[in-house]
Amino acid sequence: MNNIINFIEYNHVYIIMGLFGGLIILLILYIVQVLEYRRHKKRYDSLTRGLSGANIEDLFLQINGDIKGINRDINLLEDNIVSLQNRLNFAVQKVGFVRYKAFGNTGSDLSYSIAIMDNYNNGFVISSIYGRETTVGFGKPIINSKSNVPLSPEEVLAIEKALKGDNEKVFN
Repeated sequence: MNNIINFIEYNHVYIIMGLFGGLIILLILYIVQVLEYRRHKKRYDSLTRGLSGANIEDLFLQINGDIKGINRDINLLEDNIVSLQNRLNFAVQKVGFVRYKAFGNTGSDLSYSIAIMDNYNNGFVISSIYGRETTVGFGKPIINSKSNVPLSPEEVLAIEKALKGDNEKVFN
């Protein structure tokens, strides 16, 4: 026991300096821990959006429910888009227009043919023939870009223009 007391008396300055150094190290570690706690607290608060009394498990359950709802909405929107795309295929997508003189010696280019078709090349062609005494209008069905009724050259040209997407005026 006397050896220990002698050792302490002889080295008391070094022991105090070691304890003081240890105290400084512990103080630095404490400050680092406080700063880490504050950083984690800020992240937790931003995660819980400042909800008081919210626990992380309830928050994750709520977020999971929100994600399921969003996925359901996305699936509904995708189904609606597919439905609209299918319906759009049957909408007017191709139009061809041709103006011409029906009778070479009469009037100007007052006669016309208009081809109107969907994405599947089905639709109709409308023609109006202008004459001095009378004007006649009629329509003919188009199925797969062909008609079961004989077509005039101008109606064929209107269908070709609709298929090509070319709508410049053509004069004969």
